[in-house]
Amino acid sequence: MRRVTQLVHTTAAAANVLSLLPNISTFCTPFVPISNNLSQDKFNFFSHTSLFLTRNQKWRQNMLLATRPLLKDGNLSINGKEVLKDVPENIVVMPLTDTSAFVGATSPHASCRHVFKLGVIKDVRLLCLFRFKLWWMIPRTGSSASDIPLETQMLLLEARQGPTSSQSTYIIFLPVLDGNFRSSLQGNSSDELEFCVESGYSIMITLRIHDFFFLSLIGDPAVVTLESLKAAFVNYGDHPFDLVKDSMMILEKQFGTYLAYHLQMPGILDWFGWCTWDAFSSDVNPQGIKDGLMSLSQGGTPARFLLIDDGWQDTINEFLEQGEPFVDGLQLGSRLASIKENKKLRRIANEANSKTPSDLKEFISDIRRTFDLKYVYVSHALLGYWGGLVPNTVATKNYDPKLRYPILSPVYLANMRDISMDSMGKHGIGLVDPDKISQFYDDLHGYLASQDVDGVKVDAQNILETISAGFGGRVSLTRQIQQALEGSIAANFSDNSIICCMAQSTDSITSNFLKQSAVSRASHDFYPKEPAAWARHIAAVAFNSILLGELVVPDWDMFYSLHDAAEFHAVARAVGGCGVYVCDKPGRHDFKILQRLVLPDGSVLRAKYPEDHLEIVYSPIRLLKIWNLNKCTGVIGIFNCQGSWPVPSTNKAFQVVTGSELSRQSLQLASSGVSRLPMEGSLNVSLKPLECDVFTVSPIKVYCEGIEFAAIRLMNMYNSGGALECVEDSTATDSSGCSKYIMHVKGRGAGCFGAYSNCKPISCSINLKDEDFNFNDQLNLLTITIPPRHNSSWDIAICY
Repeated sequence: MRRVTQLVHTTAAAANVLSLLPNISTFCTPFVPISNNLSQDKFNFFSHTSLFLTRNQKWRQNMLLATRPLLKDGNLSINGKEVLKDVPENIVVMPLTDTSAFVGATSPHASCRHVFKLGVIKDVRLLCLFRFKLWWMIPRTGSSASDIPLETQMLLLEARQGPTSSQSTYIIFLPVLDGNFRSSLQGNSSDELEFCVESGYSIMITLRIHDFFFLSLIGDPAVVTLESLKAAFVNYGDHPFDLVKDSMMILEKQFGTYLAYHLQMPGILDWFGWCTWDAFSSDVNPQGIKDGLMSLSQGGTPARFLLIDDGWQDTINEFLEQGEPFVDGLQLGSRLASIKENKKLRRIANEANSKTPSDLKEFISDIRRTFDLKYVYVSHALLGYWGGLVPNTVATKNYDPKLRYPILSPVYLANMRDISMDSMGKHGIGLVDPDKISQFYDDLHGYLASQDVDGVKVDAQNILETISAGFGGRVSLTRQIQQALEGSIAANFSDNSIICCMAQSTDSITSNFLKQSAVSRASHDFYPKEPAAWARHIAAVAFNSILLGELVVPDWDMFYSLHDAAEFHAVARAVGGCGVYVCDKPGRHDFKILQRLVLPDGSVLRAKYPEDHLEIVYSPIRLLKIWNLNKCTGVIGIFNCQGSWPVPSTNKAFQVVTGSELSRQSLQLASSGVSRLPMEGSLNVSLKPLECDVFTVSPIKVYCEGIEFAAIRLMNMYNSGGALECVEDSTATDSSGCSKYIMHVKGRGAGCFGAYSNCKPISCSINLKDEDFNFNDQLNLLTITIPPRHNSSWDIAICY
């Protein structure tokens, strides 16, 4: 039975309807939180004006007269506030706009790597996005520079305008590319902010013991500098979301970076997908793919996008001996032998009676017809495969691959180890001659296009920074290869068909090299067997998307629908403005969850904006709140991610996102019905670790004859308001000459439609056919059942 909060008395002009999906289940896993208490928050829906801002509107209600960043008497002042103290004399500040500047430094010695001290930071609230592995970023909060990790790629500070003031100034530091050099931020134990400027490395081998090299790093003499005058960009404003957006727009003009709203969005984003990785790993096979597509289709949530992950390529691994025990990581030593599919997907001459497809094209054409697939992607690494290409073979000789051994920047010695990097460092990578990389990509993608493949996911993109010595450094090599990649995608595929992955480095994300790629993974993988990672994944994507969402549509990775954290992840994707795809094993699905994400035609109700809007969390006693907009409504997901950030032995990571206490009763009252709230209204929400809730918010408008109306949602879906396309009103005259007032609500998807109305309508119709409706005069809730035949589109006419 649904319970409803008492309606809050308010004027119609300020009234809003808040609706939450009924009967949403919550999960409590064996995962042990930092605190056993419930987490709670006073959820203030309308105090954050940005909830209802459009893309072109700005938050400027508290903006003071702009003052440029100023370096004076050893202090860097921003908006009259001393942000950096004890700034060294070699630091240079170059004003750019009224609020922004570039910060750089000079050195008496030329080098391929400099670490410059920038000044002291203490007693502030700060948020960092930093790379904890070569491939991935995670967030961390703190209060001084000693809390800023190595490889920080965004630093956001909050400075109060006075000891008793409630107003804040937000300052952002973004390390950028300066010529052939790339920078990152870090703090030291003296609370000094530093930035590291580097171009890449070459090596001298000194000793080898038990297959491990002990290396002496020396700078690449071809790529050195005495100065980096534009190592970091600094800007300030009075709201963090606007500050990030404005900063990226300034950098777009400076560097030619393409922001997300300029880019062509691939069609996969609006259709439900299935990825083969966790279902089969590298043992993917034609029958398994058919089984997975069939089971999803039979459950009423057909996949329209298929991603064939690792296991389809023709590879060779010289390190795996037949009959020897499997050693994890050895598979990453495999190299690409040819650009064609392997024998699992291609029948060889002596297999005339085999069920194996004659080639990849025959298989894809078959499953496309059988399962009405709209898009089929395959995965490959940036350099072909994890170990690159096999050198000196007939199929690869045109690309002249040479074996190279990755060398990491010294900062990674303090970060978490990664099995893929360990393997590549030991076994090496067959690097295509950079002058022939365009030919390689064109041959590979041209062949895939001829086989009816629509696009690709490209893994391991950050690897370039580790093998750049002798090629002009990491920035130069990244520029050359990324431009070749995008050129090939544009030439061989339509629809901007690429998902970038393992590419969270400023070499790529804030450079001007990627001008077309619109979708990129926003966090490390979803690890279904690691409970501590389930909530960490959500928090990491949400915070990373503050930056990444301005540049691309963040990809949240796949998840399991039949899993202890399935609903937690499903709700996150419903509000994330991202694509939705799972990696379920065939026959292992929870269709109660999938049917709240996926319509019967295989489409999804994707929210409008890719960047995540969330409450910036500094305190360990807050719930994570992510909001987004649909065409007619807002949507808010609330998550308890408490205890999801273990501290790795080699690095301090962001530890806690949320948590606190409240009685369970307030959640039940707030989460089981429809509430009418004023603009500054709030609800109390309490959640256990790994529990979540999702809310739909719709403004009440006053129409003719005093009718108050708000279309809310398709009530069976997580992002229920995403089903609504538009709300219009009109008048008409019936046969007796009486005038009628009509509300038209257009949308898609079958199920129960709900709307707020202050009075009972006379009649309701769907696509001009009269339909029964229910009206609860205590809740002012109007509901209409939309039959499956109207799934693709409907026009509900509500007559008064």
